[in-house]
Amino acid sequence: MEGILRKIRIYSEVVKLPHTVFALPFAFTGALMAARGVPSFYTLFWIGVAMLGARTGAMAFNRWADASIDAANPRTRGRPLPRGVVGKGQVLAFSVFSYALLVYAAYRLNPLCFKLSPLAVFITAFYSYTKRFTWASHLMLGLALSLAPLGAWIAVAGRLEVPSLYLGLAVLFWVAGFDILYALQDLEFDRSFGLYSIPQYLGVRFSLYLSRVFHCLTLFFLFLAGEGGGLGWVYRGGLALVALLFVYEHSLVKPNDLSKLDMAFFNMNGYISVSVFLFTFLDIMF
Repeated sequence: MEGILRKIRIYSEVVKLPHTVFALPFAFTGALMAARGVPSFYTLFWIGVAMLGARTGAMAFNRWADASIDAANPRTRGRPLPRGVVGKGQVLAFSVFSYALLVYAAYRLNPLCFKLSPLAVFITAFYSYTKRFTWASHLMLGLALSLAPLGAWIAVAGRLEVPSLYLGLAVLFWVAGFDILYALQDLEFDRSFGLYSIPQYLGVRFSLYLSRVFHCLTLFFLFLAGEGGGLGWVYRGGLALVALLFVYEHSLVKPNDLSKLDMAFFNMNGYISVSVFLFTFLDIMF
């Protein structure tokens, strides 16, 4: 039993399981909007399974693909794979198993989800290589996570609708904006290792400006998604709270002081995704 728990802890660390709080609430937000209510337990269960498979598959694949980079980076060389706590073959097998779980969950949801599941696997895995050739890797990560609300919408409605595209764009720019902030801590390493990122291309100050622009676009597309989905003042009140959270997040990160970057990245964005879900739920229910 102790050995099983140890393996669970190791693989949870490999895929950063707590970071699921970023995408999962947006998946359920998409499901609520598509249903104009609460979908069946069956649908919500398989959406959750699909999300678990997609996220763990993508993260494990990223760790496998970036093993040599993580080993060279002082910030990441303490991760389980560079430390040798787990082998590359094991991590790749875990990724394949997780992606298979995603495909099976998509099969249980509806035919369109199943047909599109290979595309989801490709996009989420391909992201891991984009930092090798383009500074737009942050947008690619945003695209990968935008599949959460889009996929959940298809799972409920069986098709994409205009509000779902707005919600997907909101997630794309939200993720790209906070990933720019996250990449600030690796600016010098990226330059020395020949990796591409917006901070490496634009520098700290202009990267912070662009991150703010992306988060303004997030609010804009969240507003359009709510209007298209028939949501009312409770949802709009939630957007006002999200705007304040964005302001606070960006106040934590300054060109000459990145000491609060972890709080800005994890804490604030966790609050933002949960807030959007919670106020969507309250608006639909009450």
